[in-house]
Amino acid sequence: MSSTPTHVSLAVIGGGPAGLMAAETARAAGVSVDVFDAKGSVGRKFLIAGKGGMNLTHGEPKPDFIQRYGARSREIGEWLGDFDADDLRAWARGLGVDTFVGSSGRVFPSDLKAAPLLRGWVRRLREDGVHFHVHHRWLGWTDDGALRFATPDSERQVRADAVVLAMGGGSWPELGSDGQWQAPLAARGVDVAPLVASNCGFDIGWSEHLATRFAGAPLKPVVIHLRDKDGNEHARQGECVITATGIEGSLIYAFSPMLRDAIAAHGATTITLDLSPDRTLERLHADLAKPRGSRSMSEHLRRQTGLSGVKAALLHEVLDREQFHDAGTLARTIKQLPLRLLRPRPIEEAISSGGGVRLEALSPQLMISALPGVFCAGEMLDWEAPTGGYLLTACFASGQRAGRGAAAWIKQTPVPADN
Repeated sequence: MSSTPTHVSLAVIGGGPAGLMAAETARAAGVSVDVFDAKGSVGRKFLIAGKGGMNLTHGEPKPDFIQRYGARSREIGEWLGDFDADDLRAWARGLGVDTFVGSSGRVFPSDLKAAPLLRGWVRRLREDGVHFHVHHRWLGWTDDGALRFATPDSERQVRADAVVLAMGGGSWPELGSDGQWQAPLAARGVDVAPLVASNCGFDIGWSEHLATRFAGAPLKPVVIHLRDKDGNEHARQGECVITATGIEGSLIYAFSPMLRDAIAAHGATTITLDLSPDRTLERLHADLAKPRGSRSMSEHLRRQTGLSGVKAALLHEVLDREQFHDAGTLARTIKQLPLRLLRPRPIEEAISSGGGVRLEALSPQLMISALPGVFCAGEMLDWEAPTGGYLLTACFASGQRAGRGAAAWIKQTPVPADN
Protein backbone atom coordinates (compact mmCIF):
# COMPACT_ATOMS: atom_id res chain seq x y z
CA MET A 1 0.00 0.00 0.00
CA SER A 2 1.27 3.47 -0.87
CA SER A 3 2.29 5.25 2.34
CA THR A 4 1.91 8.73 0.82
CA PRO A 5 -1.22 9.31 -1.25
CA THR A 6 -0.73 10.79 -4.70
CA HIS A 7 -2.40 14.15 -5.27
CA VAL A 8 -4.43 14.98 -8.37
CA SER A 9 -6.69 17.88 -9.16
CA LEU A 10 -9.69 16.10 -10.72
CA ALA A 11 -10.06 12.32 -10.48
CA VAL A 12 -12.52 10.89 -13.00
CA ILE A 13 -13.33 7.31 -12.04
CA GLY A 14 -14.70 5.37 -15.00
CA GLY A 15 -13.59 5.60 -18.61
CA GLY A 16 -16.89 5.24 -20.44
CA PRO A 17 -18.58 8.02 -22.45
CA ALA A 18 -19.77 9.90 -19.33
CA GLY A 19 -16.37 9.80 -17.66
CA LEU A 20 -14.43 10.73 -20.78
CA MET A 21 -16.79 13.62 -21.52
CA ALA A 22 -16.38 14.85 -17.94
CA ALA A 23 -12.61 14.66 -18.39
CA GLU A 24 -12.74 16.52 -21.71
CA THR A 25 -14.99 19.26 -20.33
CA ALA A 26 -12.92 19.84 -17.19
CA ARG A 27 -9.66 19.81 -19.12
CA ALA A 28 -11.04 22.40 -21.55
CA ALA A 29 -11.78 24.56 -18.48
CA GLY A 30 -8.10 24.45 -17.55
CA VAL A 31 -8.23 21.73 -14.88
CA SER A 32 -5.66 18.93 -14.63
CA VAL A 33 -7.48 15.61 -15.07
CA ASP A 34 -6.63 11.99 -14.22
CA VAL A 35 -8.90 9.19 -15.43
CA PHE A 36 -8.95 5.89 -13.53
CA ASP A 37 -10.52 2.72 -14.94
CA ALA A 38 -10.80 -0.79 -13.51
CA LYS A 39 -10.16 -2.46 -16.84
CA GLY A 40 -7.06 -2.52 -19.00
CA SER A 41 -8.46 0.04 -21.43
CA VAL A 42 -11.26 2.61 -21.45
CA GLY A 43 -14.56 2.56 -23.31
CA ARG A 44 -15.06 -1.21 -23.42
CA LYS A 45 -18.85 -1.15 -23.19
CA PHE A 46 -18.91 1.66 -25.75
CA LEU A 47 -17.00 -0.57 -28.18
CA ILE A 48 -19.20 -3.62 -27.62
CA ALA A 49 -22.38 -1.54 -27.97
CA GLY A 50 -21.10 -0.38 -31.34
CA LYS A 51 -20.40 -3.83 -32.78
CA GLY A 52 -23.70 -4.02 -34.61
CA GLY A 53 -23.53 -0.38 -35.71
CA MET A 54 -22.69 2.51 -33.40
CA ASN A 55 -26.04 4.17 -32.62
CA LEU A 56 -24.83 7.50 -31.21
CA THR A 57 -28.08 9.41 -30.85
CA HIS A 58 -31.48 9.97 -32.47
CA GLY A 59 -32.73 12.51 -34.96
CA GLU A 60 -36.28 13.06 -33.70
CA PRO A 61 -37.43 16.55 -32.61
CA LYS A 62 -36.06 17.65 -29.27
CA PRO A 63 -39.41 17.78 -27.39
CA ASP A 64 -40.12 14.15 -28.37
CA PHE A 65 -36.51 13.21 -27.65
CA ILE A 66 -36.74 14.54 -24.08
CA GLN A 67 -39.97 12.65 -23.40
CA ARG A 68 -38.11 9.36 -23.97
CA TYR A 69 -36.68 9.73 -20.46
CA GLY A 70 -40.06 9.24 -18.82
CA ALA A 71 -40.16 10.23 -15.16
CA ARG A 72 -36.76 11.91 -15.48
CA SER A 73 -37.60 13.98 -18.56
CA ARG A 74 -37.46 17.27 -16.70
CA GLU A 75 -34.01 16.71 -15.20
CA ILE A 76 -32.46 15.18 -18.28
CA GLY A 77 -34.07 17.87 -20.41
CA GLU A 78 -31.93 20.34 -18.48
CA TRP A 79 -28.78 18.36 -19.30
CA LEU A 80 -29.79 18.26 -22.94
CA GLY A 81 -30.25 22.01 -22.87
CA ASP A 82 -26.46 22.19 -22.66
CA PHE A 83 -25.55 19.22 -24.86
CA ASP A 84 -28.15 17.61 -27.11
CA ALA A 85 -28.24 15.29 -30.11
CA ASP A 86 -27.08 18.01 -32.53
CA ASP A 87 -24.20 18.89 -30.21
CA LEU A 88 -23.20 15.24 -30.06
CA ARG A 89 -23.11 15.01 -33.85
CA ALA A 90 -21.03 18.20 -34.02
CA TRP A 91 -18.69 16.80 -31.37
CA ALA A 92 -18.18 13.61 -33.41
CA ARG A 93 -17.54 15.71 -36.50
CA GLY A 94 -14.81 17.50 -34.54
CA LEU A 95 -13.10 14.12 -34.21
CA GLY A 96 -13.33 13.60 -37.96
CA VAL A 97 -16.35 11.29 -37.77
CA ASP A 98 -19.35 12.24 -39.90
CA THR A 99 -22.78 10.89 -39.01
CA PHE A 100 -26.02 10.13 -40.82
CA VAL A 101 -29.65 9.60 -39.85
CA GLY A 102 -30.95 6.14 -40.68
CA SER A 103 -34.45 5.28 -41.83
CA SER A 104 -35.52 4.68 -38.21
CA GLY A 105 -34.30 8.12 -37.13
CA ARG A 106 -31.27 6.67 -35.37
CA VAL A 107 -27.96 8.45 -35.90
CA PHE A 108 -24.82 6.49 -36.80
CA PRO A 109 -21.21 7.26 -37.68
CA SER A 110 -20.76 7.11 -41.44
CA ASP A 111 -18.69 3.92 -41.10
CA LEU A 112 -21.05 2.49 -38.42
CA LYS A 113 -18.05 1.77 -36.17
CA ALA A 114 -17.29 2.79 -32.59
CA ALA A 115 -13.55 2.02 -32.55
CA PRO A 116 -12.31 4.89 -34.77
CA LEU A 117 -14.36 7.38 -32.75
CA LEU A 118 -13.04 6.08 -29.42
CA ARG A 119 -9.43 5.93 -30.63
CA GLY A 120 -9.56 9.48 -31.91
CA TRP A 121 -11.18 10.69 -28.71
CA VAL A 122 -8.65 9.06 -26.38
CA ARG A 123 -5.78 10.28 -28.54
CA ARG A 124 -7.09 13.84 -28.38
CA LEU A 125 -7.56 13.63 -24.61
CA ARG A 126 -3.98 12.42 -24.16
CA GLU A 127 -2.68 15.20 -26.38
CA ASP A 128 -4.66 17.68 -24.29
CA GLY A 129 -2.93 16.44 -21.16
CA VAL A 130 -5.44 14.02 -19.64
CA HIS A 131 -3.64 11.25 -17.70
CA PHE A 132 -5.00 7.69 -17.84
CA HIS A 133 -4.57 5.02 -15.16
CA VAL A 134 -5.93 1.57 -16.08
CA HIS A 135 -6.25 -1.50 -13.87
CA HIS A 136 -7.37 0.79 -11.05
CA ARG A 137 -10.51 -0.55 -9.36
CA TRP A 138 -12.09 1.97 -7.02
CA LEU A 139 -12.68 0.64 -3.50
CA GLY A 140 -14.05 3.75 -1.78
CA TRP A 141 -12.36 6.16 0.60
CA THR A 142 -9.96 5.96 3.50
CA ASP A 143 -11.10 7.31 6.85
CA ASP A 144 -9.39 10.60 6.09
CA GLY A 145 -10.91 10.99 2.63
CA ALA A 146 -8.31 9.62 0.21
CA LEU A 147 -9.54 7.56 -2.74
CA ARG A 148 -8.63 3.88 -2.57
CA PHE A 149 -7.78 1.87 -5.69
CA ALA A 150 -6.90 -1.80 -6.08
CA THR A 151 -4.12 -2.21 -8.65
CA PRO A 152 -2.30 -5.35 -9.84
CA ASP A 153 0.60 -4.58 -7.49
CA SER A 154 -0.96 -3.11 -4.36
CA GLU A 155 -3.59 -0.74 -3.05
CA ARG A 156 -3.03 2.85 -4.13
CA GLN A 157 -4.35 5.97 -2.45
CA VAL A 158 -5.10 9.21 -4.26
CA ARG A 159 -6.16 12.59 -2.92
CA ALA A 160 -8.21 14.73 -5.29
CA ASP A 161 -9.55 18.27 -5.19
CA ALA A 162 -12.72 16.94 -6.84
CA VAL A 163 -14.01 13.61 -8.10
CA VAL A 164 -16.35 12.56 -10.91
CA LEU A 165 -17.78 9.07 -10.46
CA ALA A 166 -18.83 7.51 -13.77
CA MET A 167 -18.59 3.76 -13.28
CA GLY A 168 -21.76 2.71 -15.07
CA GLY A 169 -24.73 0.74 -13.79
CA GLY A 170 -25.05 -3.00 -13.31
CA SER A 171 -25.35 -4.38 -16.84
CA TRP A 172 -22.50 -6.12 -18.69
CA PRO A 173 -20.33 -6.46 -15.55
CA GLU A 174 -17.55 -8.20 -17.49
CA LEU A 175 -16.94 -4.86 -19.20
CA GLY A 176 -16.63 -2.98 -15.92
CA SER A 177 -20.18 -1.94 -15.00
CA ASP A 178 -20.61 -4.23 -12.01
CA GLY A 179 -22.28 -1.86 -9.53
CA GLN A 180 -19.71 -2.46 -6.80
CA TRP A 181 -19.68 1.28 -6.12
CA GLN A 182 -23.05 1.03 -4.37
CA ALA A 183 -21.72 -0.07 -0.98
CA PRO A 184 -19.08 2.68 -0.54
CA LEU A 185 -21.61 5.36 -1.46
CA ALA A 186 -24.37 3.97 0.73
CA ALA A 187 -21.88 3.79 3.62
CA ARG A 188 -21.38 7.53 3.26
CA GLY A 189 -25.08 8.30 3.38
CA VAL A 190 -25.73 8.64 -0.36
CA ASP A 191 -29.29 7.74 -1.43
CA VAL A 192 -28.89 4.89 -3.93
CA ALA A 193 -31.87 3.17 -5.56
CA PRO A 194 -31.34 -0.59 -6.12
CA LEU A 195 -30.04 -1.43 -9.59
CA VAL A 196 -32.53 -3.24 -11.82
CA ALA A 197 -32.48 -4.58 -15.37
CA SER A 198 -33.58 -2.21 -18.12
CA ASN A 199 -33.78 -2.69 -21.89
CA CYS A 200 -33.98 -6.38 -21.13
CA GLY A 201 -35.77 -9.51 -22.23
CA PHE A 202 -38.37 -11.43 -20.23
CA ASP A 203 -38.96 -15.08 -19.41
CA ILE A 204 -42.20 -16.70 -20.50
CA GLY A 205 -41.57 -20.44 -20.21
CA TRP A 206 -42.12 -21.85 -23.67
CA SER A 207 -42.86 -25.44 -24.48
CA GLU A 208 -39.78 -27.45 -25.38
CA HIS A 209 -40.91 -27.56 -29.00
CA LEU A 210 -41.07 -23.78 -29.39
CA ALA A 211 -37.89 -23.15 -27.38
CA THR A 212 -35.79 -25.59 -29.40
CA ARG A 213 -37.28 -24.92 -32.83
CA PHE A 214 -37.69 -21.14 -32.78
CA ALA A 215 -35.18 -19.59 -30.35
CA GLY A 216 -33.62 -16.68 -32.23
CA ALA A 217 -36.56 -16.30 -34.64
CA PRO A 218 -37.59 -12.69 -35.32
CA LEU A 219 -41.18 -11.57 -34.94
CA LYS A 220 -41.94 -8.80 -37.43
CA PRO A 221 -43.94 -6.83 -37.87
CA VAL A 222 -46.06 -7.10 -34.76
CA VAL A 223 -47.90 -4.62 -32.56
CA ILE A 224 -47.57 -4.83 -28.80
CA HIS A 225 -50.54 -3.84 -26.61
CA LEU A 226 -50.34 -3.34 -22.84
CA ARG A 227 -51.74 -1.24 -20.03
CA ASP A 228 -49.71 0.76 -17.55
CA LYS A 229 -50.35 0.92 -13.81
CA ASP A 230 -52.86 3.73 -14.33
CA GLY A 231 -54.87 1.71 -16.85
CA ASN A 232 -53.70 3.64 -19.91
CA GLU A 233 -53.45 1.63 -23.12
CA HIS A 234 -50.15 1.56 -24.98
CA ALA A 235 -49.58 0.18 -28.47
CA ARG A 236 -46.54 0.22 -30.73
CA GLN A 237 -45.48 -1.57 -33.88
CA GLY A 238 -42.00 -2.98 -34.23
CA GLU A 239 -39.88 -6.09 -34.00
CA CYS A 240 -38.89 -8.54 -31.29
CA VAL A 241 -37.16 -11.91 -31.04
CA ILE A 242 -38.12 -15.24 -29.52
CA THR A 243 -35.48 -16.58 -27.11
CA ALA A 244 -35.09 -20.00 -25.52
CA THR A 245 -36.73 -18.66 -22.37
CA GLY A 246 -39.01 -15.90 -23.59
CA ILE A 247 -38.89 -12.74 -25.65
CA GLU A 248 -36.59 -9.75 -26.20
CA GLY A 249 -35.80 -7.09 -28.80
CA SER A 250 -36.35 -3.39 -29.40
CA LEU A 251 -40.14 -3.53 -29.14
CA ILE A 252 -39.91 -5.23 -25.74
CA TYR A 253 -37.04 -3.02 -24.55
CA ALA A 254 -39.14 0.08 -25.17
CA PHE A 255 -41.57 -1.03 -22.46
CA SER A 256 -39.16 -2.93 -20.20
CA PRO A 257 -39.37 -0.54 -17.19
CA MET A 258 -43.17 -0.70 -17.24
CA LEU A 259 -43.18 -4.49 -17.63
CA ARG A 260 -40.48 -4.99 -14.99
CA ASP A 261 -42.35 -2.85 -12.46
CA ALA A 262 -45.65 -4.61 -13.18
CA ILE A 263 -44.04 -7.99 -12.52
CA ALA A 264 -42.51 -6.68 -9.29
CA ALA A 265 -45.94 -5.48 -8.16
CA HIS A 266 -48.07 -8.44 -9.27
CA GLY A 267 -45.72 -11.42 -9.77
CA ALA A 268 -46.32 -11.51 -13.55
CA THR A 269 -47.83 -9.39 -16.29
CA THR A 270 -49.51 -10.03 -19.64
CA ILE A 271 -49.00 -8.35 -22.99
CA THR A 272 -50.79 -9.05 -26.25
CA LEU A 273 -49.29 -9.13 -29.72
CA ASP A 274 -51.05 -8.43 -32.99
CA LEU A 275 -49.39 -10.89 -35.36
CA SER A 276 -51.05 -9.43 -38.46
CA PRO A 277 -51.14 -5.63 -38.13
CA ASP A 278 -52.11 -5.05 -41.76
CA ARG A 279 -55.34 -7.08 -41.58
CA THR A 280 -58.51 -6.39 -39.65
CA LEU A 281 -60.13 -8.95 -37.40
CA GLU A 282 -63.09 -9.09 -39.75
CA ARG A 283 -60.94 -9.89 -42.76
CA LEU A 284 -58.98 -12.54 -40.88
CA HIS A 285 -62.19 -14.19 -39.69
CA ALA A 286 -63.67 -14.18 -43.20
CA ASP A 287 -60.50 -15.59 -44.75
CA LEU A 288 -60.11 -18.33 -42.14
CA ALA A 289 -63.79 -19.28 -42.43
CA LYS A 290 -63.34 -20.19 -46.11
CA PRO A 291 -63.50 -23.93 -46.89
CA ARG A 292 -60.07 -25.55 -46.55
CA GLY A 293 -60.88 -28.85 -48.20
CA SER A 294 -58.25 -31.49 -47.50
CA ARG A 295 -55.58 -28.98 -46.44
CA SER A 296 -54.34 -28.99 -42.86
CA MET A 297 -55.36 -26.08 -40.68
CA SER A 298 -51.73 -24.90 -40.58
CA GLU A 299 -51.57 -24.85 -44.36
CA HIS A 300 -54.96 -23.13 -44.50
CA LEU A 301 -53.62 -20.52 -42.05
CA ARG A 302 -50.57 -19.93 -44.23
CA ARG A 303 -52.54 -19.61 -47.47
CA GLN A 304 -55.26 -17.37 -46.09
CA THR A 305 -53.24 -15.11 -43.76
CA GLY A 306 -49.58 -15.56 -44.68
CA LEU A 307 -48.77 -16.67 -41.13
CA SER A 308 -46.36 -19.56 -40.72
CA GLY A 309 -43.15 -20.44 -38.92
CA VAL A 310 -42.76 -18.78 -35.54
CA LYS A 311 -46.06 -16.89 -35.69
CA ALA A 312 -47.95 -20.12 -36.32
CA ALA A 313 -45.98 -21.79 -33.54
CA LEU A 314 -47.01 -19.06 -31.12
CA LEU A 315 -50.65 -19.66 -31.98
CA HIS A 316 -50.19 -23.36 -31.25
CA GLU A 317 -48.51 -22.37 -27.98
CA VAL A 318 -51.61 -20.64 -26.61
CA LEU A 319 -54.46 -22.51 -28.34
CA ASP A 320 -55.51 -26.12 -28.00
CA ARG A 321 -56.48 -28.15 -31.07
CA GLU A 322 -60.18 -27.28 -30.89
CA GLN A 323 -59.50 -23.57 -30.52
CA PHE A 324 -56.95 -23.61 -33.34
CA HIS A 325 -59.53 -25.10 -35.68
CA ASP A 326 -62.18 -22.49 -34.82
CA ALA A 327 -61.94 -19.61 -37.30
CA GLY A 328 -63.30 -17.00 -34.90
CA THR A 329 -61.02 -17.95 -32.00
CA LEU A 330 -58.01 -18.22 -34.27
CA ALA A 331 -58.65 -14.80 -35.84
CA ARG A 332 -59.07 -13.13 -32.44
CA THR A 333 -55.87 -14.72 -31.17
CA ILE A 334 -53.92 -13.56 -34.21
CA LYS A 335 -54.97 -10.02 -33.35
CA GLN A 336 -54.52 -10.44 -29.59
CA LEU A 337 -52.02 -13.16 -28.78
CA PRO A 338 -51.61 -13.19 -24.97
CA LEU A 339 -48.13 -13.68 -23.54
CA ARG A 340 -47.61 -13.91 -19.79
CA LEU A 341 -44.23 -12.50 -18.76
CA LEU A 342 -42.87 -14.15 -15.63
CA ARG A 343 -39.67 -12.26 -14.84
CA PRO A 344 -37.08 -9.97 -16.43
CA ARG A 345 -33.84 -11.54 -17.51
CA PRO A 346 -30.90 -11.02 -15.10
CA ILE A 347 -29.38 -7.55 -14.95
CA GLU A 348 -26.06 -8.97 -16.19
CA GLU A 349 -27.72 -9.65 -19.56
CA ALA A 350 -29.52 -6.32 -19.83
CA ILE A 351 -28.45 -3.60 -22.24
CA SER A 352 -28.69 -1.06 -19.43
CA SER A 353 -29.88 -0.73 -15.86
CA GLY A 354 -32.20 1.46 -13.86
CA GLY A 355 -31.63 2.62 -10.32
CA GLY A 356 -28.46 4.19 -8.96
CA VAL A 357 -27.72 7.48 -7.25
CA ARG A 358 -31.04 9.27 -6.99
CA LEU A 359 -31.13 12.62 -8.76
CA GLU A 360 -32.70 14.11 -5.65
CA ALA A 361 -29.38 13.42 -3.88
CA LEU A 362 -27.54 15.69 -6.33
CA SER A 363 -27.18 19.40 -7.00
CA PRO A 364 -28.13 20.72 -10.46
CA GLN A 365 -24.41 20.40 -11.31
CA LEU A 366 -24.62 16.66 -10.37
CA MET A 367 -22.61 17.02 -7.17
CA ILE A 368 -23.60 14.60 -4.41
CA SER A 369 -25.09 16.76 -1.65
CA ALA A 370 -23.74 14.45 1.08
CA LEU A 371 -20.22 14.49 -0.43
CA PRO A 372 -19.12 18.01 -1.42
CA GLY A 373 -16.72 17.92 -4.33
CA VAL A 374 -17.91 14.48 -5.54
CA PHE A 375 -19.92 14.48 -8.77
CA CYS A 376 -21.75 11.65 -10.60
CA ALA A 377 -22.52 11.02 -14.24
CA GLY A 378 -23.84 8.43 -16.66
CA GLU A 379 -25.59 5.18 -15.76
CA MET A 380 -24.58 5.48 -12.11
CA LEU A 381 -27.52 7.87 -11.86
CA ASP A 382 -31.13 6.83 -11.38
CA TRP A 383 -32.67 7.27 -14.83
CA GLU A 384 -33.69 5.06 -17.73
CA ALA A 385 -34.13 5.41 -21.47
CA PRO A 386 -34.95 3.11 -24.38
CA THR A 387 -32.39 2.06 -26.94
CA GLY A 388 -32.06 4.22 -30.02
CA GLY A 389 -29.26 6.58 -28.99
CA TYR A 390 -31.04 8.03 -25.97
CA LEU A 391 -28.84 6.23 -23.44
CA LEU A 392 -25.60 7.44 -24.96
CA THR A 393 -26.80 11.00 -25.46
CA ALA A 394 -27.77 11.39 -21.81
CA CYS A 395 -24.46 9.81 -20.70
CA PHE A 396 -22.54 12.37 -22.76
CA ALA A 397 -24.71 15.23 -21.53
CA SER A 398 -24.41 14.23 -17.88
CA GLY A 399 -20.65 13.84 -18.26
CA GLN A 400 -20.35 17.33 -19.63
CA ARG A 401 -22.44 18.77 -16.80
CA ALA A 402 -20.50 16.91 -14.10
CA GLY A 403 -17.16 17.88 -15.67
CA ARG A 404 -18.16 21.52 -15.79
CA GLY A 405 -19.39 21.39 -12.20
CA ALA A 406 -16.20 19.72 -10.97
CA ALA A 407 -14.02 22.28 -12.73
CA ALA A 408 -15.99 25.14 -11.17
CA TRP A 409 -15.73 23.49 -7.74
CA ILE A 410 -11.96 23.19 -8.00
CA LYS A 411 -11.54 26.79 -9.10
CA GLN A 412 -13.60 28.15 -6.21
CA THR A 413 -12.15 25.82 -3.55
CA PRO A 414 -8.76 26.91 -2.12
CA VAL A 415 -6.06 24.23 -2.44
CA PRO A 416 -4.56 23.29 0.98
CA ALA A 417 -1.06 24.72 1.52
CA ASP A 418 0.55 21.29 1.98
CA ASN A 419 -0.55 20.24 -1.50
